[in-house]
Amino acid sequence: MVAKVGHLRRNVCNSEYDPDHVSIGPYNHARHLPTQQDKLRSLDAVLTAAEPSMTVEVYLKELACLEDKARSYYANTFDGITTHQFVHMLLLDGCYILSRFASFPAKHTAQGAGAARSSAFAASLEDLAVVRDVFFLAENQIPFFVLEKIGELTVPHGKAHVGKWIADHALELMKAQRYAEAAPAMVPPEPTAPENLLHLLHMHLKPQKTAVLLPAATGKGAVDKPVSSVGRWRTATEYSYAGVKFMSKEMEEKGDVRCILDMNLDSGTLEVPRRDIDNETWRLLRNLMELEQRNREAVGSHVTAYCVFMSQLASDRKDVELLSKRGVIVHAHGNDGEVAQHFADLCKGIVFDTSDPKINYLWDIRQKLEKRSRSYRRRWMSWLRRKYFSNPWLAFGLLAAAIGLVCAIVQAVYSVLSYKQGWN
Repeated sequence: MVAKVGHLRRNVCNSEYDPDHVSIGPYNHARHLPTQQDKLRSLDAVLTAAEPSMTVEVYLKELACLEDKARSYYANTFDGITTHQFVHMLLLDGCYILSRFASFPAKHTAQGAGAARSSAFAASLEDLAVVRDVFFLAENQIPFFVLEKIGELTVPHGKAHVGKWIADHALELMKAQRYAEAAPAMVPPEPTAPENLLHLLHMHLKPQKTAVLLPAATGKGAVDKPVSSVGRWRTATEYSYAGVKFMSKEMEEKGDVRCILDMNLDSGTLEVPRRDIDNETWRLLRNLMELEQRNREAVGSHVTAYCVFMSQLASDRKDVELLSKRGVIVHAHGNDGEVAQHFADLCKGIVFDTSDPKINYLWDIRQKLEKRSRSYRRRWMSWLRRKYFSNPWLAFGLLAAAIGLVCAIVQAVYSVLSYKQGWN
């Protein structure tokens, strides 16, 4: 279901949800962006790739059969958009996307069906803007089956080809932005096709370890009673004071860490995939959370759980500084304080209960970290290591003082024993 972004989330950063270069779908249909001529050229490119018998009228007739199904994918009814307008919108927007990200055989087209423009990572700002508007924005979407239908009408086996072409671009995008290294599993219970392009990106973000035992679990192997009913994470600095270490993990296509959601707590060391941060990071994460807010039963809430974790872990300048030193965060912002402010604002307006293990795949890690944070012994040992053992000279001095104290005690004991023997 594609719906308007909630007011609480828009009020935090309205521009993160609006297209700047190209409008796709009915929510942004009325926006006057300078891409209408590009859409018409894209239509010509698709028609050129198709057989001569495939005219505009044929495409419109086929898409008209999908109108009711397409409208049902949106929360709004769009009564102000007529059937004629709606079907034309689907055709133009679909052709625009395919001309950019589908590789129709060059021999069928005058322009290679957009092959020269198909790379999502061309150096031009225009191509970057197209990727951002077409893939990243929750409202700026049309159903994926519309793209498949246009591909089916254009080339033999077009439905399968379109799915593969766009999926390849999505994986390349996620790898380049360091969100994931592996393609999503397109087997049950996973859907065989995404609902839209943002959902396609979301399908790459599935943690390898999602099973947690509920607090009510009993018997051998059950988890401990929840340490705290309060769902807030502590900051990275607070965890560090409790002796928790942070380690950056590199993602691998066939390893245990395949996307940014794959975290692990191993003997007091929290292993977190490296997160490269740029200006588009916040836009994509916000829109992925919006997708989950509207479709939690269908797509889950793993990205939201991750964002809540990071927003509370790195909410202060000192936290970002610590995580940057450990290689967990790599950013190009002006300073650590700016990144911390972005993290602090990331989940404002989001509805999510971190205390519910059914929706929070990090629930078990949070409980274990909270238990460590409440251990006075671990906190004292951590303070001792920071205070004295971080500097070798201080550690040497402390050792010398300890040896001197032991020697003094031994000397005192011998003196007392000698005195008693002399008295006797």
